[in-house]
Amino acid sequence: MSRTKPAPRPEPVDPKNGGLRLRARLRALYHGSSPVAVRFRLAVLIIDLLIIAFFIAAPLLRMEGLIFYIIDYVIAAVLLADLAARASAYSSIRDWLKKPLVWVDLFVFATLLFPFLFNLGFLRVLRLWTLIHSEFFWRTVGRRYDDTRVEDVTKALVSLITFVFVATGFVYTSFMGRHDGISGYLDALYFTVTSLTTTGYGDITLPGEWGRIVSILIMLGGVTLFVRLGQTLLRPHKVRFPCDRCGLQVHDPDAVHCKACGKILCIPDEGA
Repeated sequence: MSRTKPAPRPEPVDPKNGGLRLRARLRALYHGSSPVAVRFRLAVLIIDLLIIAFFIAAPLLRMEGLIFYIIDYVIAAVLLADLAARASAYSSIRDWLKKPLVWVDLFVFATLLFPFLFNLGFLRVLRLWTLIHSEFFWRTVGRRYDDTRVEDVTKALVSLITFVFVATGFVYTSFMGRHDGISGYLDALYFTVTSLTTTGYGDITLPGEWGRIVSILIMLGGVTLFVRLGQTLLRPHKVRFPCDRCGLQVHDPDAVHCKACGKILCIPDEGA
């Protein structure tokens, strides 16, 4: 009479190993080059851009009450999940927290989570700046243009756009209802653009000494960013190829020797 073999006991699950497998999976998705990882990062970027579009359009939507808070908390949950996943995918959370872009994202998350920071909600547009200046974006969308003039121009342009919307949000938050000229978000945007381009039509001006200080800062910031964008567009093209002797980061595309130390270079060239 045959005896039935007892079913094998399941091996105990080590939660630490499970956590390591999750971190390895996240690292593969956030930093890998497989088609699955690229599609995952594209989906994350699309969600990010939709959230940024909502941040920009929110003052025009005039949403109030419970609906606005629900959307804020939903976005906060999405950002929290993304930040937690990125931290887990990084080799060292301590090193991850040393990145300035991370702290900007954490501040954006705080403005969504805590209602008393609502008046600083215009700073949420900084999410656009951190996204375009992140390795995550260029490794996913701009791999072909990473470390090229296209990357430099894009970053300069996005810095200018971010400044426009941050300044507009500040003017709208600070002067809406306190000055007759600023009766809506479009008025604040119009004032910001005319100020940073130094056009100054004069039909909308900010009152008092504080208003003059804000106007001066907008003009200085706008001119600086315009000059930076112009320099990026007009300066001779350079390629990033660090010299292993002196550390010079950029060189002419056809450079044979390092301009700083004279070491022979071997810059990759497709021959186009």
